[in-house]
Amino acid sequence: MSDRTGIFAGDDPFAIARNWLAEAEKTEINDPNAIALATVDADGLPNVRMVLLKEIEPDAFVFYTNYESAKGQELSASGKAGFVMHWKSLRRQIRVRGTVTREDGPQADAYYASRSLKSRLGAWASRQSQPLSSRAALMADVAKVTATHGPSPKRPPFWGGVRIAPLEIEFWADGAFRLHDRFTWRRRSIADPWRIERLNP
Repeated sequence: MSDRTGIFAGDDPFAIARNWLAEAEKTEINDPNAIALATVDADGLPNVRMVLLKEIEPDAFVFYTNYESAKGQELSASGKAGFVMHWKSLRRQIRVRGTVTREDGPQADAYYASRSLKSRLGAWASRQSQPLSSRAALMADVAKVTATHGPSPKRPPFWGGVRIAPLEIEFWADGAFRLHDRFTWRRRSIADPWRIERLNP
């Protein structure tokens, strides 16, 4: 008999994740949708950075980035990624590991169009992760793309979404005396059913 009750209850891990994020949006001061995204480089050395999760789909997690950045290149090379969302106010976290694909169609166009004009122009100007001589040089590049692309820039071909289809999702909640509650949903492939286990703290 399962003891997945309360905040862990349900048969859909994406629904649980959406519920937890909705709760965090009421309590976290800044960026409740922030995730620490992990990738690996060509030598297998890990890289971790904060990005903003923009959507929890019925079967995946989506964020947006410059595909030519370090993270973009590492994601393309390995086809895999992991992330953790941690909310201090709720004393909960979600860990995800899975495979990645690009979202560079109409959905990416719509999200890009929803951003502020300065953010859209910034996406064109920034050669993300590349060396930069000065802040002034960056602002000069912003001025150039502003003159070139005007007030309605199209989404850059090198910028778009990344969709993570998880093979593993872990839900963690703080417990008294460090006896935390942990439930992991695992599957061998995207087509397989989930196997759910309670883990030791």
